[in-house]
Amino acid sequence: MLQTSNYSLVLLIQLTLLAYDLFVNSFSELLRGAAVIQLVLFIIQDIAILFNVIIILLMMFNTYVFQVGLVSLLLERFRALLVFSTVYLTLSICFHCLVLFCLDRWSPSSFSAVFYYYLYKRTAEYMGDPRLYEDSLWLRDAFARARQ
Repeated sequence: MLQTSNYSLVLLIQLTLLAYDLFVNSFSELLRGAAVIQLVLFIIQDIAILFNVIIILLMMFNTYVFQVGLVSLLLERFRALLVFSTVYLTLSICFHCLVLFCLDRWSPSSFSAVFYYYLYKRTAEYMGDPRLYEDSLWLRDAFARARQ
């Protein structure tokens, strides 16, 4: 079970990774002439996005909702983030390839970045809801609906 002190640390790590992603998206053009530095920043950025997805999945696996078998309830609630994180990671990798190999400086991933940041931050904060980590009436109702 995720304790409040542990949740604060996990949320801090998630927000740090998001801030790094935002930083690279904002300032990578300043390193236009240094392709090697851009490559390293882009690789770290893609790994940070992947770590954020892994952290969210681990937090979902840690919930009481997951432990009682209502995986479909979690997937229904967080489907938008999971799908959009995959799309965002794919767009970021494609954009990085374009920047490094084709020298095209237009950013198709910048539009999706706003939605990614919003969905990820909203989900990370929602994962702190204590109702996800204990038995409650709404969970019993959801479990009864799932069994029917």
